[in-house]
Amino acid sequence: MKRLPVLLFALAMMLMNSCAVVGGIFKAGAAVGIIAVVVVILVIIWLISLFRGKN
Repeated sequence: MKRLPVLLFALAMMLMNSCAVVGGIFKAGAAVGIIAVVVVILVIIWLISLFRGKN
């Protein structure tokens, strides 16, 4: 019975760490997604200006 609190503490620490890892992955995913959207918009603007310049 003395090991039960230690096991519960160890389990809680593992669960908290995994939540932090998942949170970090989602934050990185959001940042990469925002950068990708900005790059796509810039490429579209560049293509439009490229075709307008030829006329």
